[in-house]
Amino acid sequence: MQMNIIAKVFGKMAIVTLPVFGSGVASAQDAGIVAFLMPDQGSTRYEQRDYPGFAAEMKKLCAECQVIYQNADGDIAKQQQQFNSVISQGAKVVVLDPVDSSAAASLVQLAQSQDVKVIAYDRPIPDAKADFYVSFDNKGIGKAIAASLVDHLKKQNVPTENGGILQINGSPTDAAAGLIRDGAHEGLANGGYKTLAEFDTPNWLPSNAQQWAAGQVTRFPKQIVGVVAANDGTAGGAIAAFKAAGLDPVPSVTGNDATIAALQLIVAGDQFNTISKPSEIVAAAAANIAVKLLKGETPEATHKLYETPSQLFVPAVVTAENIKAEIFDKGINKPEEVCTGEYVEGCRKLGIIN
Repeated sequence: MQMNIIAKVFGKMAIVTLPVFGSGVASAQDAGIVAFLMPDQGSTRYEQRDYPGFAAEMKKLCAECQVIYQNADGDIAKQQQQFNSVISQGAKVVVLDPVDSSAAASLVQLAQSQDVKVIAYDRPIPDAKADFYVSFDNKGIGKAIAASLVDHLKKQNVPTENGGILQINGSPTDAAAGLIRDGAHEGLANGGYKTLAEFDTPNWLPSNAQQWAAGQVTRFPKQIVGVVAANDGTAGGAIAAFKAAGLDPVPSVTGNDATIAALQLIVAGDQFNTISKPSEIVAAAAANIAVKLLKGETPEATHKLYETPSQLFVPAVVTAENIKAEIFDKGINKPEEVCTGEYVEGCRKLGIIN
């Protein structure tokens, strides 16, 4: 018997068959169909980490199950169509990372009216009670990156009276971005540095963050001492704006996701921090929850968020000081993925390579 994984990757439909060992297992239809619906391809994590991690754990837990994977490419209507499609194909559990958290409420209601379970993934759905929510602690992430920035500025003896911080949030339609934003407010609250300006980045696009940050350089030419950016993409946009404006040194900028590009910016000294949150951890947890729901069992919750039972994982803040220990010693990334070209010398200085 084989496990069928149907994956829509980069706009193309691919069917991957994985061998199943053992005998006497039920058919995929009998065992259950699980859909894994991701929001966009603006981040590489969904194809490179989340989906592979979910599929691998599902294979371990329920080899006879069928997993349907689709990506909405940032399109609300497309995600609604995909959601309807997987339900019509017989999905009994849908793992949903919504393009728009508010719009997803109607999808939850539709699913539950047909006895289909919904696991909100990464981004919560505040306006409807999903059956479960699994993510890293987004509010904790915002607080951690902001507090880390404040501590860094104080250690560098950056005065509080003459400068301030920019805050670049994520998409206004993403409830997880709102949690990161609120956490950042808490992390900055007692730091002594005023917030010069704040921006919600449409669709999380780095180009939108870059354009806004460029305007703030004109507005506050000598006052920006740091930036709380909600993810590595918006961080990269801000850094690009600062470099284009000739700021040297670049103000300290936070991030989140530990992308290869961000790790390289940290090695180069252009980005101050990021968050290491291996997506495979949350993906594996989602698979475990999905299988329990298929079996009619109640998954264990560690938190309750928006009245939804939840599992929230605590990630690690990564800076140049601990990048070797948190990223490379733990095998999250290999040195050869990061330490290329112009970054080789920085990697040597940080002890990542010899």
